[in-house]
Amino acid sequence: MIASLTGVLVEKSPEAVVVETSGGVGYAMVVPLGVFERLPGVGSRVTLQTELVVREDGWLLFGFDSGSERTIFQRLLGASGFGPRLAIALLSALGPARTVRAIREKDFVALSTVSGIGRKKAERLVLELQDRFSEMPLDSIPAPSRGGSAAVRALEALGYSSPAAEDAVRSSLEHDPGGETAALVRSALKKLTGQKGGPA
Repeated sequence: MIASLTGVLVEKSPEAVVVETSGGVGYAMVVPLGVFERLPGVGSRVTLQTELVVREDGWLLFGFDSGSERTIFQRLLGASGFGPRLAIALLSALGPARTVRAIREKDFVALSTVSGIGRKKAERLVLELQDRFSEMPLDSIPAPSRGGSAAVRALEALGYSSPAAEDAVRSSLEHDPGGETAALVRSALKKLTGQKGGPA
């Protein structure tokens, strides 16, 4: 099992980040939006906690900059019908601390704002995982990202899907890592309106 990786960040894109170890092997992984925001620039040395998910159609590696966020991700995967992509979408949209609070407090409205999580799935998530999150100390969870998560929620409110909003905000963060919410929304909208389609 790959539990962590230390190396040089050689690629940082909306689709994946790539860390090259001292042995010359590059590992591609998907990270939540908050982790993406906190990553340093390409060429910097990083250490990420990882979770390898083995599926019939391939192996997927997910990265986190704290053990607590990885633990939240692992516990989310314990819910029926809750795959890794949906767990990443939830962590990206709400952030780890708010995800834990939403499950503890049965905040079905907050959970249902994430694309792919309807009311019934939110209720099942709370029913199956509320006890598993009840003892998790919130002070061990990374602080919310500066503007990315709020920008994603703003774009979702305009009708864009979570994946499209996340990709556009990630791309904007590459050019403006310290961007505030309003600036990120404007930049992301330019990218989204340049694509086919638009709000769902």
